[in-house]
Amino acid sequence: MTVSLIPSANQTRFLIQKPSQEKQKNNSAYCSIQWRQGQLLVKEPGHLKQPFMTPLENQEYLVKCLKHSPVNLVRIDPVLGEAKLKLWADACEQAKKSMFLYVSPQGREKKSSHLIWQILRRVSEWLTALSLLILLAPLMLGVMAFIRFNSEESLFERKWHIGKRGRLFRIFKFRTCTINDSSTDSKSIDHQGSFNKLLYKYGLENLPQLFNVIRGEMILFGLPSVALEEAVRLTPQEEYKLDRLPGVISSWNLESKLSLLQLDSQIS
Repeated sequence: MTVSLIPSANQTRFLIQKPSQEKQKNNSAYCSIQWRQGQLLVKEPGHLKQPFMTPLENQEYLVKCLKHSPVNLVRIDPVLGEAKLKLWADACEQAKKSMFLYVSPQGREKKSSHLIWQILRRVSEWLTALSLLILLAPLMLGVMAFIRFNSEESLFERKWHIGKRGRLFRIFKFRTCTINDSSTDSKSIDHQGSFNKLLYKYGLENLPQLFNVIRGEMILFGLPSVALEEAVRLTPQEEYKLDRLPGVISSWNLESKLSLLQLDSQIS
């Protein structure tokens, strides 16, 4: 099978070789794609009669297609489910293409502030986040050293969250130590558990989110961020959460409390 993401003359069709009927029948992850003014729209099949595109279910092939296409950004419908959204998000990241979730007109945030005010607020947020990073650098280095000493995994977790206009971005967090109940070193388990509790209690695992503020993906004060797995379960009345910049402080408090409760249940 061959698939090309090069648009045709009418800007809505793709060069696709149709697979066998058996392959179409056995695959339930079917979706339709459209080209529109530099955007690739990934939706439910609906009334569009397009053949199933098997290569687009393979991340490696999908990355190659996106890299060699004139697509500027990908906009995908969240009703397609968490698995497909993560597949496309990871592929877009590797292909260096922006990805957005589709937000209905009813869920879009109304513009209420002037451009000058938005610029001033952005500069203020950037300077504040940068100052906090410099001030807290010794503490962050200490956390990183402890994590590296107790784990061979990466220092950070980078999970998909939703930002302004439905844009997907990676939220930065310190990776907490994994508590291995099968370990014979009880002192090590207690030590790691106490460290994780300290991080969750004061929200220290979320300190790297200040980098998200500097990148323009979050603001210091605002509503909690929405993770990708939450976005697919939002009702039409909650779609407004997909069109705003999430706040670090709100996300910080909420995630830290939930993580602390989960840790207590694991240790007890």
